[in-house]
Amino acid sequence: MTTPQGLGSRPEDAACLTDLSQSGVRFQALPDSYAAPGCNRLGTVQISALSGDLSQFGVSNIGPVQCRVASAFGNWARFGVDRAARQILGSPLARIETMGSYACRNIAGSNKRSAHASAEAIDVSGFVLEDGRRITLSGDWHSGSAAEREFLRVVHASACKRFGTVLGPEYNRAHADHFHLEGSAAKRSFCR
Repeated sequence: MTTPQGLGSRPEDAACLTDLSQSGVRFQALPDSYAAPGCNRLGTVQISALSGDLSQFGVSNIGPVQCRVASAFGNWARFGVDRAARQILGSPLARIETMGSYACRNIAGSNKRSAHASAEAIDVSGFVLEDGRRITLSGDWHSGSAAEREFLRVVHASACKRFGTVLGPEYNRAHADHFHLEGSAAKRSFCR
């Protein structure tokens, strides 16, 4: 972990960075930035690896994310995803595939900024296991084996315990191929 000068000056950021480091997540703290009206990266980190019970695993295509969201993501990856992969599919997790995190944009079809515009959301599209299997929402939510479908529903339910908003294939067509993980469970709760 490295901390840019000035980051961690807010008490909640400093505490989060400490907790994230102790959880085994590998990351780099990033400086605050403002890109456009309603688009900012405050208290963000860049994750390079996540920690399971037995080993570390990768995360692909992820950009800056707020520290508290990174913390929820790390806990979900370890206690929800990796454990479910081992218990249901018989193989540890090797990588979580994402469709990104920070993006200065509005919610589709609206004038309201997306949670992605403030680095408060991560879109997860799939999971790669150590045995080489790749489980994706687009391919396996409806059409996977019974174990793959169970795994995806278990990790979805687990996400609902850790994030304030979780949207997936049952929500709408725009989320048919990914889980949208947003905020922290302490803030609000919407799971679909």
